[in-house]
Amino acid sequence: MGSDGARGAWTLVVPLKPLSRAKSRLADAAADHARPGLALAFAQDTVGAALACRAVRGVTVVTDDPLAARELSALGARVLPDPPGGGLNAVLAQGALDVRRQSPAAAVAALNADLPALRPAELEQVLEAASAFPRAFLADAAGVGTTLLTAAPGVELSPAFGGPSRARHRASGAREIRLRGVDSVRRDVDTAEDLRAALALGVGPHTAGLGLAGLPPGGVPCAERGSAPGRGGL
Repeated sequence: MGSDGARGAWTLVVPLKPLSRAKSRLADAAADHARPGLALAFAQDTVGAALACRAVRGVTVVTDDPLAARELSALGARVLPDPPGGGLNAVLAQGALDVRRQSPAAAVAALNADLPALRPAELEQVLEAASAFPRAFLADAAGVGTTLLTAAPGVELSPAFGGPSRARHRASGAREIRLRGVDSVRRDVDTAEDLRAALALGVGPHTAGLGLAGLPPGGVPCAERGSAPGRGGL
């Protein structure tokens, strides 16, 4: 499918756990009270970039966090409550099902919420490549996990995120997208090293507003500021 045909074709499902429990692996880079602000900023930049992508029709965020729901709704995302009793893959499957209740012929993609350097044009390239296959996925920068999984209209998403999901998605029959120059779509942030790599790529306005440009080896420089999450500080 050409780029004109792909425009506006995809609805993305973005899962986001409660901010108080998010980004625990950043404990070596940020104090406990700082991580919710980081997680929210990452999600805001991810959702904002996704909504700016020409190939994206809409973004559905699945979360039970009231602050995240309010802030991401303000960006233009549709927000669904996190279904009880399920893990990440159950959340994504339920989100995709809800999207297709609204639009039965929708092409659906699951996207990580922690891609603060995401570029709309790079996301468009990945979705354009994915449109050639019933199911497709993009591996993360480490080559172990997955940052994006897609399903064409009429095809179940069948997510298998978590841990070594690259191998699981490949084994499930999804086609791996192999593109150069889409680093921003691969760069999720779980650790301080990931965060430095995202900052080197250039993060979006919400993450940039946290003042992380000089992130030292010891951690987030503004971790003790104590300002409200999502309000331009930590």
